[in-house]
Amino acid sequence: MYEHKNSLVGGFTKKYKVNKLVFYEIFSNPGDAILAEKKIKGWVRKKKEELIKSENPEFKDLLNF
Repeated sequence: MYEHKNSLVGGFTKKYKVNKLVFYEIFSNPGDAILAEKKIKGWVRKKKEELIKSENPEFKDLLNF
């Protein structure tokens, strides 16, 4: 996240200035995390926004440093 916030990493995040963390989940098993990510990536934008709003209704940056 430090690298993204400071535009040290090229690609999508730097190009579109994506540097806020508004949602995350913790998993004990990497396989479960990958499955959850793939599931969410298949959702329409509105459903993703609803998931974020359920935990972070104001879309606050969860990593301010």
